[in-house]
Amino acid sequence: MDTETGTSLKRQFLEPRHTGDRFAGRRVVTIGGGSGTFSVLSHLKKYPFNITAVVNMSDSGGSSRLLMDEFRRQLPLGDLRMSLVALARNGALWRDVFMHRFERTEESSGDSNDRVSGHSLGNLILKGLQDINRDNLLLAIEDAEELLNTAGKVVPVTLEQTAICAELEDGTTICSETEIDTRGKKHPNSTLPPIKRLRLVPEDAQACLQAIRAIRRADTIIIGPGDLYTSLLPNLLVSGIARAVRESEAEKVYVCNLMTKHGETDGYKASDFINEIHRYLGARVDRVILNDGTYQPDVLKMYQEEQSEPVVIDRPRVARLVPNMVVAHLNLEDDSLARHDPERLVRAIFQFEED
Repeated sequence: MDTETGTSLKRQFLEPRHTGDRFAGRRVVTIGGGSGTFSVLSHLKKYPFNITAVVNMSDSGGSSRLLMDEFRRQLPLGDLRMSLVALARNGALWRDVFMHRFERTEESSGDSNDRVSGHSLGNLILKGLQDINRDNLLLAIEDAEELLNTAGKVVPVTLEQTAICAELEDGTTICSETEIDTRGKKHPNSTLPPIKRLRLVPEDAQACLQAIRAIRRADTIIIGPGDLYTSLLPNLLVSGIARAVRESEAEKVYVCNLMTKHGETDGYKASDFINEIHRYLGARVDRVILNDGTYQPDVLKMYQEEQSEPVVIDRPRVARLVPNMVVAHLNLEDDSLARHDPERLVRAIFQFEED
């Protein structure tokens, strides 16, 4: 092997890990849910961090909804499963097992005896582990972590059944994560009243003690990426969470959305997203991560048809809100969707130097 090739391979395989060695053992807590949390966790695990994912528990759709309808007082499992898979180190097979979904068919849709169609296999495994552990969800998660050999811990933000409700500017209220999340899709060409206030039902739902403990001991707390009103803010509404974040000595980092979302954040600029985080947190974050990358014309057209657009960075207002602003090209330029490049995002969060 020649010297140039050897140097190139060393840079490719060793330097990112070496860069992260400066943060070895650093306690990193993510707060969120959904695909955004999945993406950032899947790359955080490549570094020698001590990771805890505090996961949103207000999901009300898909396989989680089916299980909640079938079993009394069952908590949603979907976002927990996604975070477990993101942190998994136990090979592609186990990840595929936990991510497999049984398809609904015309034959099964009307069969009341078909209890599998539409379910995620990972959710069913988690439910089975919960039953084995006498309905203890935390022990079920620990068993799943062992099966998947996860690179960190996954903790529900609360162990109580909750729902979210959005009070709108026109005085009406819509409830459930699914209804809020899909409002824009159901009214694609309509001007919808903005969300005035998000609240949790019950409002006094208590935080999981393990979540509070992880947040208080954290060195870095990452809020986002994820849908503002359905993945991020519901966590801050759980009693004890916002206070724990405020009182933590950790650096608080907020990852702003790439795109606005019709029915939730129409017309929002970066400062509007940050203001909402600050409003529900009751304090400011230390740093915000913003994207100034470009998108393919067909991607922009697709989002425009959904009345969504790239989040505008209004730098003067952001600078007054947050002491540290990181602006970089963070999206995947050649993707068919607007998504963060997870490796670039992790480097921006921790301000790793470029190799």
